[in-house]
Amino acid sequence: MGSEPDAERDAILAALRPVVDGIAATFGPVCDVVLHDYRNPEESVVAVAGSLTGRAVGGAMSEIGMRVLARGDEARDELNYVTRTRNGTLVKSSTMVLRDSTGAVFGALCVNVDVTAVTQVHGLLGALAGLGTAPAELPTTTFGNDIDAVVDALVDVHQSKQRGSWAELDRAERLELFDGLDTRGVFAVRGAVEQVAARLGISRASAYNYLSRARAAHDTSTGGPA
Repeated sequence: MGSEPDAERDAILAALRPVVDGIAATFGPVCDVVLHDYRNPEESVVAVAGSLTGRAVGGAMSEIGMRVLARGDEARDELNYVTRTRNGTLVKSSTMVLRDSTGAVFGALCVNVDVTAVTQVHGLLGALAGLGTAPAELPTTTFGNDIDAVVDALVDVHQSKQRGSWAELDRAERLELFDGLDTRGVFAVRGAVEQVAARLGISRASAYNYLSRARAAHDTSTGGPA
């Protein structure tokens, strides 16, 4: 990558730094705003305001960021989605991808708002009004400053979905596990294959083999490259 695209991207990030502070100040302590530079996934956070998701400058991308990175230039904004952090906080988030003048995705601006209290009030009012609708089951999203911790958490979640250790999984379940991790963008991170292999207790060669087979099966089922 030449210096001209990098200079343009640096200028875009510099222009957005005061925007990060402005958005966080507008929403107050229930909000945090994070600016990511995906040219360095392991230390993608270049600006942050607020402490809702515990991010810090120099921290790694989250699970959401890995998914965006895996989609490359095909990534799209993800707006107003609600997830649950691992400590139970309900968070409404928007992730807006950053593109340079060629359309290449190189970062993201993420806004996270704690809606736990709002959701509780909504549930109370619904109960008072006689609306007994059960709350929807929300996905859990991993936020963290350490990319290794995010990858490990995703491996644990996907392995638990298979309801067994690696040795207890059949071939189809193992391929499904690797396909799920790949779809989540885990393998877009440098060194992730080795880390996943260590987490599962298998060799690096086995991990690469299962990843290759999972991608081939995915391409066959979707009719083209993922």
